[in-house]
Amino acid sequence: MHEKETFRDYLDRLRAAGQLLDIREPVDSRHIATLVDQSDKALAFHRVIGYDMPVVSGLIRSSERVAIGLGVEKYADIEQKLTKGIADPIPPVYVEQSSTREVTRYGDDVDLFDLPIPMSSVLDGGPMITGGITIVRDGQGGLNAGIYRYLLKEKNLTGIDIVTPNNLRALAHKAFLEKRPLPISISIGTHPFEFMAAGYRAPMGVDEIDIAGGLRGAPTRLSMCETIDVPYLADAEMVLEAEILPTGWTWPEGRFGEFTQLMGGLHWNPLVRVKAISHRRDPIYYNLHMPWEVAWLMIPTRWSQLRGALKAAGIQVKDINVTLGGNGSWHVIVSIRKQAGEGKNALMAVLSVGDIKHAVVVDDDIDVYDPLDVEWAIATRVQGDRDVFIVPGARAKPLDPSLPVMPAGVVPTGAKVGIDATIPEGIPRERYERIRYAYSDTVKLGSYKLDESAVKAADRKPRAGEVEELAARILDLIGPKPLYYAEVIDAFPGYPLQSITRAFGKLHVDEKLWQDPEGRMCVRGSVFAAKVPGGR
Repeated sequence: MHEKETFRDYLDRLRAAGQLLDIREPVDSRHIATLVDQSDKALAFHRVIGYDMPVVSGLIRSSERVAIGLGVEKYADIEQKLTKGIADPIPPVYVEQSSTREVTRYGDDVDLFDLPIPMSSVLDGGPMITGGITIVRDGQGGLNAGIYRYLLKEKNLTGIDIVTPNNLRALAHKAFLEKRPLPISISIGTHPFEFMAAGYRAPMGVDEIDIAGGLRGAPTRLSMCETIDVPYLADAEMVLEAEILPTGWTWPEGRFGEFTQLMGGLHWNPLVRVKAISHRRDPIYYNLHMPWEVAWLMIPTRWSQLRGALKAAGIQVKDINVTLGGNGSWHVIVSIRKQAGEGKNALMAVLSVGDIKHAVVVDDDIDVYDPLDVEWAIATRVQGDRDVFIVPGARAKPLDPSLPVMPAGVVPTGAKVGIDATIPEGIPRERYERIRYAYSDTVKLGSYKLDESAVKAADRKPRAGEVEELAARILDLIGPKPLYYAEVIDAFPGYPLQSITRAFGKLHVDEKLWQDPEGRMCVRGSVFAAKVPGGR
């Protein structure tokens, strides 16, 4: 079904699922970003004033839309699909014919200002290309793919934001030292299979295009650029053939809204010369909407990395939540089936992954997707001096606004924090026995109605001698095995509750009743009662 699916097929599937709204009224490109922000669907603007091509945005701005794009039923299923794509990559195939090349312009005929690039924030530094997949040769015979943004400066000149340490920055820096341009292709309007793979931070030498093939279950189609020796995604809506110029990190770029939900500062970056632009006769321009399209894209890639690190540490994992509040990058909550000491081991494994900044590890009885449950675990299972640790001097992300401002090119360091919110070793489990309301599994408010015979039986007054009879029967019941109060009541369904409670009262007066260490009813003087002071 998805082996040959293109960007346009994905749009059609979003429409069919009610997740893409077509807007055919004229729209000002300056208003697109705020309209997308207000919408619970992706938006397709068919008539953008002053431009000859439509704009789509918000395509992966929800878990449902990402799941549709990757051909899975639920967002959580993406982890397994991505893990398989990484484990079983499929190399691309090269095709000579590409619909992306229906129209091509070269050199001075390239005019990027013809693209209907929306504004994002009132503080933007200019039009930014946000939704392109950049492909570069990695110097080891493979390809490297990533997602970067490009600030338009002239009709065929942009900047490229590569402040954060990554593979492309390393390749660009090497080319800068060798005083040569670095060829890149920028494919715009691509399928989520390729977009997800490009967003995965693979080590140098691991080809994200192969991972895209693994996700797709078939080879990704590539075609060669005409002006540079780099391929592009053959089914893209358009491609820019470009070179990162050896200018170094010397040109201002920004500001722009970041994945942090904050406005980024002014960055210093290289320049990019666009040598050619090719597109379909009727291209659709895709604008990635910040910040949520980035967050929903990043979260599954973190799942895969975290699962691998925890597996290597020998930890049995139940659930992983990379939170939206942590911008899909910095905060992780992991529930584990814990052995002694593994809370700390799990934290060390989690904090070793990329840019993870704060991690909480909980037991498998905690719902990692329920912030109240996680906070309760921290409140009831953590002692700060024992269960919170800080790792100073770890590599940090330059976009972290809590870090000091660093000179261009300097990799910042910061602190990582781990919280072990698992039940401490040596603490009795009964301390963490949660409240369970009696009969909650059978009594439901919406359908609550007692049987008339049960009402009649429970409503009568105790008969003469009934309390004494029940007291004796209760002693016989709890003699061999201690029982909770509710279990004793359930053992006598034909008696009014008042008769049973009065029988307990008689046993207490007669000093025949006691409780074992777990609070269950037992006979005073029995082996069970002997475990509690005064029970003999």
